[in-house]
Amino acid sequence: MNAPLSVRHLCKSFEKTDAVCDVSFEILPGEVFGLLGPNGAGKTTIISTIMTLQDPTSGSIEVFGTDVTKHPRKAKGLIGFVPQELINHGFFTVEEILRYHAAYYGLKVDKAHQRYLLERLQLYKHRHKLVSELSGGMKRRLLIIKALLHHPKLLLLDEPTAGVDIELRASLWQFIQELKKENISILLTTHYLEEAERLCDRIGILDQGHLKRTDKTEKLLQEHSSKKVTLTLTEPLSTVHHPLLKAQGDHHLDFQMPNEMPLSQVIREAHIPFDVIQDVNIKVGTLEDVMENVLSHE
Repeated sequence: MNAPLSVRHLCKSFEKTDAVCDVSFEILPGEVFGLLGPNGAGKTTIISTIMTLQDPTSGSIEVFGTDVTKHPRKAKGLIGFVPQELINHGFFTVEEILRYHAAYYGLKVDKAHQRYLLERLQLYKHRHKLVSELSGGMKRRLLIIKALLHHPKLLLLDEPTAGVDIELRASLWQFIQELKKENISILLTTHYLEEAERLCDRIGILDQGHLKRTDKTEKLLQEHSSKKVTLTLTEPLSTVHHPLLKAQGDHHLDFQMPNEMPLSQVIREAHIPFDVIQDVNIKVGTLEDVMENVLSHE
């Protein structure tokens, strides 16, 4: 079976600037793949080439085995795309926009599917409103409905929760997880690292057009982050010696340790009496730590 998305040795140059340099990755069926990196890393350029908005300088992109450069119309029919920018459709109603969008794909509106999407994303009661009357969060949800209207099995989400409130962001996270259960593959770009950590099965880290790391999210967290452990003490201890000890005060000890290492091992190795430990605070490693470590060491 062909992969939902296969990017091979993709390069894209603009005059003297190399925006994307020899990038390769695949997305598996039902997988959420996060493409992360700082501004200018090349994320939007990659999405633009997938959507045939730009031609690659070299390399290839296939969607379910269809080359997007050779068969752009067929490829775009297999993709749902949610752009980062909100698009104002002027004086059309929500239902009118969805009807026109379906016609773009040569489809009649699947009324049951449309109603499901409108209800699931809480826009059904607003379906007769002009798009210009919708709030920013509603317009974001409308973009997602448009992207899913033709039943695609590959969804490109470019900063899907940018500028939305916490409640809507949580709702969209849940919806993305529901789409995954329907075997829809998702390419996600986001600057909310908590979002990527929560949703993504695998992550690719881009920097200046180069793909620095690609791996399962949990493996990246294990290899490129650590946890901070603070022990609050009932009484001062004499000087504690341990290679993972970062700071010692009269009533606290700070350790930086691998995520998988048990705290009991450190306590035993440092000869800390259990009866002087009043409290324990553990801050686990995050994707932010992974990004900092990968980008600073490459």
